[in-house]
Amino acid sequence: MKIFITGANGQLGQDLQKECKRRGIDFVATDVLKNSSQRAACSTRSSGFASNQEPGTGNRTCSLDITDLHAVPKILAETKPDAIINCAAYNAVDKAEEDWKTAFMVNSFGPRNLAIISEELRIPLIHFSTDAVFDGTKGSPYMIWDEPNPLSKYGQSKLFGERLVSQHCTRSFILRLSWVFGMGNINFVKKVLQWSKETAELKGAYDQTSCPSYTVDLARAILDLLNTGAYGLYHLTSSGYASKYELAQETLKLVNWKGTITPVKSSEFESAAQRPEFSAMDSFPLKETIGYELPHWKDALARFLQEIKRESGG
Repeated sequence: MKIFITGANGQLGQDLQKECKRRGIDFVATDVLKNSSQRAACSTRSSGFASNQEPGTGNRTCSLDITDLHAVPKILAETKPDAIINCAAYNAVDKAEEDWKTAFMVNSFGPRNLAIISEELRIPLIHFSTDAVFDGTKGSPYMIWDEPNPLSKYGQSKLFGERLVSQHCTRSFILRLSWVFGMGNINFVKKVLQWSKETAELKGAYDQTSCPSYTVDLARAILDLLNTGAYGLYHLTSSGYASKYELAQETLKLVNWKGTITPVKSSEFESAAQRPEFSAMDSFPLKETIGYELPHWKDALARFLQEIKRESGG
């Protein structure tokens, strides 16, 4: 099998590459590369994890902007993958309130482009959405059949992307994620660690709750789900849920921080976009499909902090 990964330089894309390496799966890693003069220039050099390259995998790095309707089919025709995993996304939630056209291009019409070619090639497409498609008023974890009602332009762009993928591709997995953390990029957990080095007093929102999820666990489940052929909509998150305050509190406890963190309302933090208060998602029927639930978010967080420690040489 050969998997075509878009947005491969992000935190989920990087761990998907590592999991493919671990399983000996061939892949083509693509992203919008800086200093690239061509939008779709595929090279034959190995991916960013070349030092760990497994025998029999011819991994390549390509530059691709998924919003380029003409570049997408060209590069897919060249690389001839057996499946596409779309990790490309516009995740600047507050900025999207003004820069909404870019958000919709990346989160809606880019996925549409991938869905069209996936259907033409008759190969599966895995696309990622978000808990931000919900308004957070239900009061209990959202099921996959609950009606979305996004509060922000970002959430609207992700929901429209879901619909376009479903319309254009019959072999699609749409996976809603929430509060993702991993080594690849900045995320809330990394921000908390940075803030803890700058001050002895922190605040955390107690009225925003969802399911923190580790990219290492997500990558494993994504590839297992791909193998089932059970296309459709899923909520892919760690077990359990937490508020921003509880996530920050647990992070600081695990690193033995000596300061104090105070629970406050989210209104104390200035933001352009409105966010759902309770957007935790129930993962049913994920376990019934792949045979297991993802680990609890506290377990995932502890392993992530250990990974940070190892990578920093601590």
